[in-house]
Amino acid sequence: MLVDKKEKIRIADIIEESIVDGPGIRIAIFMQGCLHHCYKCHNQGTWDMNGGREMSLKEIEDVFVRNSFTDGLTMTGGDPFYQIEALKDIVVLVKQKYKLDIIVYTGFTFEQILDMAESNNNIKDILNNIDTIIDGLFVNDLRDLTLPYRGSTNQRIIDVKKSLASKSIILKSL
Repeated sequence: MLVDKKEKIRIADIIEESIVDGPGIRIAIFMQGCLHHCYKCHNQGTWDMNGGREMSLKEIEDVFVRNSFTDGLTMTGGDPFYQIEALKDIVVLVKQKYKLDIIVYTGFTFEQILDMAESNNNIKDILNNIDTIIDGLFVNDLRDLTLPYRGSTNQRIIDVKKSLASKSIILKSL
């Protein structure tokens, strides 16, 4: 079940100067809502689809205005793909206006996202405006604390632009 409600952007938290959610100094937006419920998830407080707080796109943009030095945006959660239209609005704004590097974490696989994009133009817009997807559920049995920016070995760091251009999954390092 994907949620597509433009009028509400449910946010669990925003970290304005993160150095652990991707390379450089990043703004990390933790979207509220996740139905994956990964065993031993470190963000269980983001699962409730009605939790967190509501923010407008303007309030989110104000974070970028205050932090003009930032290197990029990381969308995490929860799972940002449970608020597709909000995710689209944020990444399009940030990519087009601020030209920042964008990473999106999701429990869905890249293949699942591509399948959903076939019938959802918002997902196509998301993919065309982000640089990296870190995909896959967190699997506690595959947990590896040595992995950069991932919790388990099944999760992949995918170069979205190269993958779309080549029509195959292209992995990258961050």
